[in-house]
Amino acid sequence: MIRLAAIADTHCTQRTCDRLSPVWRELNDKADLFLVAGDLTTTGTAQEAEILARELSVVDVPVAVVLGNHDYHAGAEGEVTRILRDAGIHVLEGDSLTLQINGESVGVAGIKGFGGGFVGACATDFGEPEMKSFVRHGTRAAARLRDALARLDTDYRIVLMHYSPIDTTLNGEPPPIYPFLGSYLFAEVVDEIGADLVLHGHAHHGSEKGVTARGIPVRNVAMPLVRHPYVMFHLEHTEGYLPFPIRLTEHR
Repeated sequence: MIRLAAIADTHCTQRTCDRLSPVWRELNDKADLFLVAGDLTTTGTAQEAEILARELSVVDVPVAVVLGNHDYHAGAEGEVTRILRDAGIHVLEGDSLTLQINGESVGVAGIKGFGGGFVGACATDFGEPEMKSFVRHGTRAAARLRDALARLDTDYRIVLMHYSPIDTTLNGEPPPIYPFLGSYLFAEVVDEIGADLVLHGHAHHGSEKGVTARGIPVRNVAMPLVRHPYVMFHLEHTEGYLPFPIRLTEHR
């Protein structure tokens, strides 16, 4: 069994300094892996990244993150990434991580993702250059996720994103902003290549649970939504468990 802790939208600032580390310290006894699905900071500054790195320094298990839209705001995403990597945190963007945990291999494919919308209400690659650029950015990101996920030959495969790949976990947000909260392109990749769990954030007022068209579990772990510093997931292989050979259980 793999014990996975996850959260998103920590939005670290000077005002939140030292609030998370006392709780995250307990993950050393509860989890085998900690994943953070973007919006690590509030305005994407190096100072805020340093705060998050200090908060995470109490976690001894492997930590992997993706950046979110807030982490790009100051134009310092490269510096944010460097600070976190220097602190021993795995920062994923169109690449993957493989770990050996409890005698099994766990693969994490990470991408920030992007907007674009969902089937029946999505942007198209047509018209003004600005619209084409918006759509093509999401298309390129989905292609990078496909490559990262396809490279994983592991017992468990997890997708870590900031934007949502499905609209179900956006329920509760105003429908007109769905195109800015995620894109169906990423769910198509997940269903094409296969995964055991998809984690995302971004939708503070969305819903926690959903599935892709193929039935792969998707969970929105935005902290303002789950109202806890982390959510626990247990993944384990099970004989004859259909439609997937992995059982997923969830805990606070």
